[in-house]
Amino acid sequence: MSGREQQYIQEAFDTNWVVPLGPNVNGFEEDLKKFVGQDREVVALCSGTSAVHLALIACGVGPGDEVLVQSFTFCASSHPITYLGATPVFIDSEKDSWNMDPDLLEEAIEDRIAKTGRAPKAIVPVALYGMPYQIDRIMAIADKYGIPVIEDAAEGFGSCWEGRVLGTFGKFGVLSFNGNKMITTSGGGALVCEDVETKNKIMWYATQAREAYPYYQHEAIGYNYRLSNICAGIGRGQMTIVDEHIAHHRRVQELYSELLSDVPGIRVHGNPDPRYQSNFWLCTMTVDPSIRIVGQENAYKTVVKGAVGGAAGVVHCSENPRTDCEPNDNIEALRVFMDQAGIEARPLWKPMHRQPVYKNAPAYVNGVSESLFKVGMCLPAGPYVTDEDVRYIVDTIKKAIVRDGHH
Repeated sequence: MSGREQQYIQEAFDTNWVVPLGPNVNGFEEDLKKFVGQDREVVALCSGTSAVHLALIACGVGPGDEVLVQSFTFCASSHPITYLGATPVFIDSEKDSWNMDPDLLEEAIEDRIAKTGRAPKAIVPVALYGMPYQIDRIMAIADKYGIPVIEDAAEGFGSCWEGRVLGTFGKFGVLSFNGNKMITTSGGGALVCEDVETKNKIMWYATQAREAYPYYQHEAIGYNYRLSNICAGIGRGQMTIVDEHIAHHRRVQELYSELLSDVPGIRVHGNPDPRYQSNFWLCTMTVDPSIRIVGQENAYKTVVKGAVGGAAGVVHCSENPRTDCEPNDNIEALRVFMDQAGIEARPLWKPMHRQPVYKNAPAYVNGVSESLFKVGMCLPAGPYVTDEDVRYIVDTIKKAIVRDGHH
């Protein structure tokens, strides 16, 4: 932690603002507002998940409704839909960006209207690993059917589509400042809103929906979702170096691309064309199924006992090392090989339409996200990953590959 973060935190203690509101929260919101631009308003919240939840509520989502959401994502994009008694309708990805396929999106809207007699209540595209979605096409389709868009830019803080920051195109934009994100407040998030009126409504929901009386009066159900003044202090310090963080992630991705370009069958995921400007929150690559890896014959032989990839709070032990939808054996073998070399790598997100918890949810699929999940891997990219580290990681990947019976 730098001196800037400590200065804001100390200020909070000195002024006794150790609460979920205060000068740091207001200051952080102002910093974020400047950063996203487009005359948007920003509400600081305790997580990206709570931002998704409140955006859905503000779009009128309730029991029995349907929400169109990208399948290739973390569960925080879809779980809040189910909190509200609504049904997620999963949309598969396009090959270039790995994000929501606009053609499938329109097909799904027409099919849901035909099947249920009404349009879904919201559309949730996701900036997977920081990569922008085709927001111009998604917005055109959303406007055609009158459906609000909630941009899940939790992983895409600072990513742009044609130079404009993600989270500023739709009705709402979701940001995350979790411990592993582009900037962190240790835990936290924010919701980008269209105007002050909407911001105030979100703020009201986030503070238990209290009415203006000298006593506690509640006329709607609210939530305890505001960001703490301490966490916001960390965020304010982080905002002073956000541009450096984004530049670093882009540099790391460039280096991976360069150093792995001569390895047949390995492809580092990059911007499909100049309209996409990813922050490369995580660097990702795909590995051809034909590539053999040292120890591949032992992949998935043992049940994972602890958490993989720093997943804190994983307390359920799995009974079976295999599931009916998992990365290829060479991906698992490469993860284990890298782990033994002190490198934390992990598979891509497992598509939500293949998660047991969502087995009954409607899904419009083309096979793209599932095929990427089988061959993809995330590589280290954070602020502490040096050029030297990237070279070591790439050397380790090369050592793991079996060539003509040798490695």
